[in-house]
Amino acid sequence: MLLEQLALFVIAVIANLFSALAGGGAGLLQFPVLLFLGLPFAVALATHKIASVALGLGATLRHLRSSEYERAFFLFILLTGVPGVLLGAWVILDVPERPARIALGVLTLGLGIYSFFKKELGKHYQPKHRQGPALWGGGLMLFVIGILNGSLASGTGLFVTMWLIRWYGMDYQRAVAYTLITVGLVWNGSGAIALGFLGEVKWAWLPALVAGSLIGGYLGASLAIAKGNQLIKRSFEIITVAVGLKLLLG
Repeated sequence: MLLEQLALFVIAVIANLFSALAGGGAGLLQFPVLLFLGLPFAVALATHKIASVALGLGATLRHLRSSEYERAFFLFILLTGVPGVLLGAWVILDVPERPARIALGVLTLGLGIYSFFKKELGKHYQPKHRQGPALWGGGLMLFVIGILNGSLASGTGLFVTMWLIRWYGMDYQRAVAYTLITVGLVWNGSGAIALGFLGEVKWAWLPALVAGSLIGGYLGASLAIAKGNQLIKRSFEIITVAVGLKLLLG
C-alpha cells in the first residue's frame, strides 16, 4: 500500500507539473495511468477529476501572486464552460468503456500532433472578439470543450489555452493562467462534484493524488512564470503521442 501511494504521488507531481507549465494536460498522463492500474473508466475519471482540483488550487495560488486578470472574462469562461462540464459528466457514465478509451486515445494523439506543428502559441497580448456575436461564438466553443472536459478528461485545458490565444488574442502566459484557474479549479471542481454523486470514486488513492497535484501545480506554475515552456512543450508532445498510441493499441 505504501509503495502504491508513493507511486501515485510521484505520478501526480509529474503530470500536474507538466499541466501547469503547458496550460493543461494532467489527464493525458495521470488519467491513463489510473486506467492502466486497473480502474474502470468511470471510476478513474471521477477519481482523477477530484484530484485535479488540487492542480487548479496550487497553480491559482502561484499565478494570483504575479498576474492581473479581467474578472468579467473569468466569469464568462465559467458561465460558458461549466454547463458543458456537467453535461459531459452526465453523458460519460452511459458510454461503453472501449469506445471511450478509443476516443480518449484519438484526442490525446491529435493533441500531440497538433502541438508539434504549432511552434508559437502566442507571444503578445492582443485582445479581440470581446463583444457581441464574436464573444459568444467563442463561448460556444468553450461550452463544447467543457463537454469534453467533463467526459474524456484528456488535455482539455490545452484546448482552452489554445482557444484563448487564437480566438481571444491572449499571450501564452496569460492564457495558461486563465486556463489553470478556470478549468483546473472550477471546471474540474464541477465535474468532480457531478461524478462524485453520479459515479464511484477510488477514495483510498485520493490523498496521494491530491498532494501530488497540489505540489505539482504550484511548482509547474512557478516554472512557467520564471522559465517559459519550450523544453517542457517538446517533452509533453512526446508523452501525449505515447499515451495516445498506448490507449489506441492497448
